[in-house]
This record gives sequence, structure tokens and C-alpha cells, in this order.
Amino acid sequence: MQVQAYLFFHGRCEEALTFYRESLGAEVPVMMRFRDCPDPLPPGMIPDGFDEKIMHAEFRIGDSIVMASDGCTAQAPSFQGFALSISAPDETQARRLFDKLADGGQVQMPLGKTFFSPCFGSVADRYGMNWMVVVPQPT
Repeated sequence: MQVQAYLFFHGRCEEALTFYRESLGAEVPVMMRFRDCPDPLPPGMIPDGFDEKIMHAEFRIGDSIVMASDGCTAQAPSFQGFALSISAPDETQARRLFDKLADGGQVQMPLGKTFFSPCFGSVADRYGMNWMVVVPQPT
């Protein structure tokens, strides 16, 4: 059994995927648009102009796969109540990832030493996605 995050960007999915490619080195092996659906969509299922939007995508960051879509509405995304956590091997890499995610976003907790990590911080990126960047405690 596996649990995976599925993120809905409400019209900004392709833009977000490009951002994650550039900032996190994400790979996007799967990207399907609504126009690619082999069966006709029910009338009114998606807003006008959504034919070119992303129906389903998968992106890989390291060994993790996250799924994404524009969803079926153009409303603003609301990523509340959860965060994606990304582990970095050292403080230099953590700072690089954190700074890229913070570009156009909002720092919630600056990177710094905590009782559980030599380097931890949290940030909401420009799409409102919450991220925690952490360097694991040495064992």
C-alpha cells in the first residue's frame, strides 16, 4: 500500500510544475491535458478554456512521486492543514532549496537550528504550497 499527495492548482498546474522543475530539479514523466481525455467530458465539468489545462500529472523529486492537476475549477488553491517535507543532505543544500521555494512565497519559519535538526525551516511557495525543509539529525 502507498499513500501519495495529489495537489490541485486550479489553473496554475503547468506553471507550478515548471517552477518545481527549476527550483527542486523535479522530473515530470506524466502530464495529460483535459483535451487528451479519450472520452468526452460531461458538459460543465471544467470551466471554459480548461481544455489545455492539466488533467493529471506526476512529478518526481528524488525518490518521491507527487501527483498534480488543475482540478475542475478555476478557484484559488488552498493548501491548508498539511505540508510537503523535503530532506536535504546538508545545510548548504537546505538553504538552496529553501531560498528557491521562498522566491515569490512567504517564509513561515526561517531556516535555523532546532532541537530536532541542525537546519530546519518552513515556507509557503508562490502557489501557497507549504514546505518544510529539513536536514536530518546526524545519528
